[in-house]
Amino acid sequence: MLNWFPENVSTFGGEVDGIFWLIFYITTVWFFITEGLIVYFAFRYRRKPGEKAAYVLGNTTAELAWILVPLAIVVVLDLWIDIRGAAVWANIKGERPAADITVRAMGKQFNWEFTYPGPDGKFGTEDDLKIDNDLHVPVGKVVHVVLTSKDVIHSFFLPHARLKQDVVPGREIPAWFQISKPGEYEIPCAELCGFGHSGMNGKLYALSTEDYEKWVKEKWPPEK
Repeated sequence: MLNWFPENVSTFGGEVDGIFWLIFYITTVWFFITEGLIVYFAFRYRRKPGEKAAYVLGNTTAELAWILVPLAIVVVLDLWIDIRGAAVWANIKGERPAADITVRAMGKQFNWEFTYPGPDGKFGTEDDLKIDNDLHVPVGKVVHVVLTSKDVIHSFFLPHARLKQDVVPGREIPAWFQISKPGEYEIPCAELCGFGHSGMNGKLYALSTEDYEKWVKEKWPPEK
């Protein structure tokens, strides 16, 4: 079942997967209990030759138990999921670590536009670098992405990093990730954004420190 997911290459991806599997196992157990009881009662109380139906008087205590006991179990399990999920949410959405690299990402119909600040470390200056669909980052470094949209709602999705964030026009939304393994990974748009939605697919290039520095020198060659 682990093959359902793409390979996790994010430092917080394991926590996200853990929440999924917790919910999956809880719902799987409840599914088999519920379906098992339905099948049992269907056979146990089926019509039989020569056996008449019986009139059963209500029992308030038993009826309440059948309702309140499962309700209590569901509430406890729900609180368990909420507590586990809140910690993961705080780690990913609330307590962002200091950035090693910051990139701006603009979603537009139908591609991603990534902007790097250049050697001066400031956006909106002459040495900014804009690249369509290709995002280059070093492995093991914290990358902050400032997400904006030019037109409609998009969704910035890194399946291998377990990161998904809606991109809303008129807002700047921060997100972050830290890749643990070099490779090439997809950046699809996970929000239906128009007729070209299916083709809005960027690439994340996670490079070793040496390869990333080489890429930086190619884009910003030293002044002679």
